[in-house]
Amino acid sequence: MKRIAIIGLEVHVQLKTATKMFCGCPNVLDGTPPNTAICPICTGQPGTLPALNEHAIRIGVKTGLALNCHIPDESAFDRKNYFYPDLPKGYQVSQFFLPVAKSGYVSVELPKTGNGRAQFRVGIERAHLEEDAAKNIHLKDGVAVDFNRAGTPLLEIVTEPDIRSPQEAKAYLQEVRAILRSVDASDADMEKGQMRCDANISLLDVDDENRPLQKGLNPKIEVKNLNSFRAVERALEHEIERQNELYETNTPPVAATRGWDENRGVTFEQRLKETSADYRYFPEPDLPPQDLRSIREALETSVGELPSEARSRLQEEYWFSPEVAAFLMANDGWASYAEQVMSELAAWIESTDDTGTSGSELMNNAKKEYAKLAGGWLTTKLAGLLSEKNLPINGANVTPENFAELLHLLAEKKINGTNGQKLLALMVDTGKDPSHLMEEHDLGQTMDEEKLRVEIKRIIEQNPNQVAEYKAGKETVLKWFVGSVMKATDGKASPKDVEHILREEL
Repeated sequence: MKRIAIIGLEVHVQLKTATKMFCGCPNVLDGTPPNTAICPICTGQPGTLPALNEHAIRIGVKTGLALNCHIPDESAFDRKNYFYPDLPKGYQVSQFFLPVAKSGYVSVELPKTGNGRAQFRVGIERAHLEEDAAKNIHLKDGVAVDFNRAGTPLLEIVTEPDIRSPQEAKAYLQEVRAILRSVDASDADMEKGQMRCDANISLLDVDDENRPLQKGLNPKIEVKNLNSFRAVERALEHEIERQNELYETNTPPVAATRGWDENRGVTFEQRLKETSADYRYFPEPDLPPQDLRSIREALETSVGELPSEARSRLQEEYWFSPEVAAFLMANDGWASYAEQVMSELAAWIESTDDTGTSGSELMNNAKKEYAKLAGGWLTTKLAGLLSEKNLPINGANVTPENFAELLHLLAEKKINGTNGQKLLALMVDTGKDPSHLMEEHDLGQTMDEEKLRVEIKRIIEQNPNQVAEYKAGKETVLKWFVGSVMKATDGKASPKDVEHILREEL
């Protein structure tokens, strides 16, 4: 029997506010001493009353607009009733009947390495505001509770069951993170707990053309509190395999909530799945409904450029490849840095153009070549060096002007790729100008033809077997000779000149 995965995600996002959802306590990150950012309101003391954080409402509306959601005229909070040790009031203040945003969508492009649809749309059922619970800390002799997180403003984004593979789920989450960062709703760092995911998955019997063979959906499994993109992907992969095995053995899964064991790579049952009726929702009596009309009107034109729009612009305006554009947008500060580099290069190209073809196809071709060069050196060479040193692009010593100058030296063949990497490492360490560093460390391609020819003759004489192979028609041996000469000359020779002289001498 052929089956496909039916996946929906619930993403819980810690909003970037100064204070908590219903009190004036600071909205702190992990690392703050336990139980130091608390008050009677967020710890649920009798007789306390909530005071709504208006900035959280504005963030919710702005994020809803960025998710292409409908923003209603009014939203309201409700009480979600359940008992858990980290829920001090015995209920959570959330939104159920009137969420801050609903009926939206996110368009997602799957990376080339993924399995599934190249482009797909994920419907957003709702995005609602709520307060976070406290945090249980499991000790050897019991469980302690840190209430610092209690009352933290959250936005929960609930999708329609439109996702069809673990790879699509990961790509969707990465797109949502990019959107959240672009509207400054949250840093959305999963490793810091600022963004968490619950994944719902069931399997559906289909024919060879993926048309359902049944009415309705099978029971779904919810995997709770996944805290990394990789964990989401692995947990869903495991669930697809596990549920398939259950169907094959005529013991179909029952709707349940499961946890994820990262070390063993398996899910484990926690409890049977609740429904909304189990939570006995009713309107929060201590908070009046919120009129969203003026907030919606004020924010409709302030969402700004979204990640998908920025990726398209980077490709159209600067000729970056889709892969490079995706990298730049997925890493903080890199898109702005790359734009500055390309602006510097464009000015360089135009200032050195003596053909009178500014703005023509010839000029555009030159910019495309620089874009290809810049994309490779940004996403591999510079990114690799900064990753080794754990430096963000905004904290690097290499200014966009200096990086553009390095690319110009490479394009003009004044330095080869090997020595270019050495030069870039020196730039990262010192922050100095690449031209000065190239001269200071003798990294340029400055070897004159007479000395180069002597060195090439020496290498030819020392390798008669390779000479015989080349003369027998093995053209690839020429590349071996070029590499040997470049190594012997410490990269000071031009590869183009080396190949030309080698062909003459061979």
